[in-house]
Amino acid sequence: MRRLIYLLPVLAFTALVGYFFLALQRDPSILPSAMIDKPAPAFDLAGVAGAPGFARADAAGQVVLVNFFASWCVPCRLEHPLLMQLSHQLKVPLYGIDYKDKPEDATRFLQEFGDPYKRIGADRDGRVGIDFGVYGVPETYVIDKAGRIRLRHVGPLTPDDVQNELIPLLRTLQTS
Repeated sequence: MRRLIYLLPVLAFTALVGYFFLALQRDPSILPSAMIDKPAPAFDLAGVAGAPGFARADAAGQVVLVNFFASWCVPCRLEHPLLMQLSHQLKVPLYGIDYKDKPEDATRFLQEFGDPYKRIGADRDGRVGIDFGVYGVPETYVIDKAGRIRLRHVGPLTPDDVQNELIPLLRTLQTS
């Protein structure tokens, strides 16, 4: 019985080390989303700089990309040239949601770097971001013709992400 008492902390420590070892094997950039294959949340956002806003109804019946961005977000600035390319290359509309940002700052950002978006909604309080499950910006979502979220990409898109993840999914969704 005494041996069991001494052995119990060693077993607990071994189990804890095993748990941490397995947890560290996971890719930390892959964040699970409870929204995958679920309908995109309903929203109707005002526009930026007097432009028309963006609502869920604007994306109805088509495959679309929705990009959450902010002028204060450094990775968004790194991702932006790629979004400018994609807006001309892809046959899929790209919509933007300006996340927790001042409209005048977003306007300045888009004037400086260009506007790749078909429409932009201003999510000033972050409520729509919360409904989507946004952890931080940038995040990009693919929404299918039925209005379901099919992909969530956390962080700035890279050319590899576009070629290996985004384009194959968009092709599949457009043909189905």
